[in-house]
Amino acid sequence: MFNKNMFKSFVAFVAVSLGFNSLMLVSAQEDNVLKIASHLPPMTDIVEIAADVIEEPYSIELVEVSDNIQYNEAVFNDEVFGSFAQHRPFMEMFNDEREADLVAIQPVYNAVVGFYSPVYKTMDDIEEGAEVAIPSDPANEARALFILEQHDLITLDDEVGLLPTVDDITENPYNFKFSHVDLLNLTGAYEDGVELVFNYPTYIASIDLKPEDALFLEKDETDTFAIVLSVREGNKESEAAKALQKAFSSPEVREFVDKLAAEGHLKPAFDSKKDKEEDQASSDQGVEEESSEEASK
Repeated sequence: MFNKNMFKSFVAFVAVSLGFNSLMLVSAQEDNVLKIASHLPPMTDIVEIAADVIEEPYSIELVEVSDNIQYNEAVFNDEVFGSFAQHRPFMEMFNDEREADLVAIQPVYNAVVGFYSPVYKTMDDIEEGAEVAIPSDPANEARALFILEQHDLITLDDEVGLLPTVDDITENPYNFKFSHVDLLNLTGAYEDGVELVFNYPTYIASIDLKPEDALFLEKDETDTFAIVLSVREGNKESEAAKALQKAFSSPEVREFVDKLAAEGHLKPAFDSKKDKEEDQASSDQGVEEESSEEASK
């Protein structure tokens, strides 16, 4: 199973092998050029659309990376200004493991994820003892387990937090056999005949499958796993970050996201319920602090 120590070792290996050290750092913001690291379409497409519409004096330079570690390391090391490649739980997991200070400043869309099967045609066909391929990283493992619970295929511990693991399963009526697979290799697990395979539209598209081909999909009204624009904490309130937020939530980006939503690949998350709840909580806290100050006078 993928654990914290393994994650730390992997991050360290990637950081060294890619030369992420102080001697090779370049400015994340040079002459108002904001470097944004991203991974695959449609994330890279959205970065390019944002680059077309960002307001002067800023411009965006897309920095494409090849895995799910590089973009966070690049932001944390000030090699790029921000990233657009992950959801908040994955970012927070990186922060915990690396004692980093990344923050999400703009949700954009929520990928329509779910489980695919090369064997079963309907959920009624699911058999006892089926192998279930789930991501090896903790954030996406949790997402996969939540989906299984949403469809009453497993039960998780009531006290579980945002990142449950298979050890938190209290009921497994189908006696599923779980396999942890790197996110980028889950499509291969499907091709190998694994009965149930979690996957993203971006990856499963390589074998001509779409969310409509999934056996069942995620139910998430709060957009917990929406793809977000991330920067370092110290840059959160900067003019550059504000310009990026505006560009990534622009009418042009929204039009592109709406088009993909109509095709069933994703759903918009610009004004997600989760963010509204967090904004309201922050507002309520501010009111409470003001009231407390008044009371102390």
